[in-house]
Amino acid sequence: MCADCYDYPAHVLWHAHAGQLWDRFTRGVRRHLATSAGIPRARFHDHARLSFAKIAEYQRRAAVHVHAVVRLDGPGGPHDHPPAWGTADNLTEAVRTAARLVSVRAPYSLAVGERALRWGSQLDVRTVTETDGGTSDDAVAAYIAKYVTKGARDAGSGVDHPIRHRADIDAVSATKHARTLMYTCWRLGALPEYAPLRLRAWAHTLGYRGHILTKSRAYSTTYAALRAGRADHLGHSAPVDALTERHWRYLDSGHTPGAALIAAGIADDVAANRRALADGIGDALGPR
Repeated sequence: MCADCYDYPAHVLWHAHAGQLWDRFTRGVRRHLATSAGIPRARFHDHARLSFAKIAEYQRRAAVHVHAVVRLDGPGGPHDHPPAWGTADNLTEAVRTAARLVSVRAPYSLAVGERALRWGSQLDVRTVTETDGGTSDDAVAAYIAKYVTKGARDAGSGVDHPIRHRADIDAVSATKHARTLMYTCWRLGALPEYAPLRLRAWAHTLGYRGHILTKSRAYSTTYAALRAGRADHLGHSAPVDALTERHWRYLDSGHTPGAALIAAGIADDVAANRRALADGIGDALGPR
């Protein structure tokens, strides 16, 4: 990689707008499906529901690469069969079209100019089925888990804590390329036109503001249900007749009257021991 030729500002700005780009992509898929089916775009949810699970993985050049499972169901969700026009071929064509057409424009800057941000040309679409010889739900889960763990352990993704000062970037255990991206975040973050992007706050992730794994609400179970199931399994769930107090207020700080007396007695004992120790040392040394 040629460090002098590489477009670091574009890399950082693409990361900062990746969430918007994905949102426009999903809307573009719905729009294309509705158009091909001959239904109004505003009534798409009455006929079908698009859901997804998305994994963001940092590649060797520290650029985010997306793996996604996109599914088309009926209007009732995962347990509702898709409409007759909701075939794998139509969904594939919608994904390809949306990925090719959607774009986001970064704010204009005298230092950087105006950038049009798009998905790259490397697009691989595969059909996931549950027929004989197809892919099961377990295999899809394993596919997602593979890239989640791969992205989490990739050193090219920056560091796991925010950077408070520019000088801290020098101490980061990362490649020179990743540190240059952090410096670029810090420099662009000082420009008023990029203030809404909060690039300095996200310099440790090279400008990327999303999570490793995101999913639509209708894709599968919710995280709240998973946390509740985990708590129930560990025995942390509250009994049925338990009362939960949700409103707390500050009352006081410091010792109670009884604890204050105990603390004062301990302090006196410590002071007496120190005096006795000092006197013993003085007697042992004798007169000077």
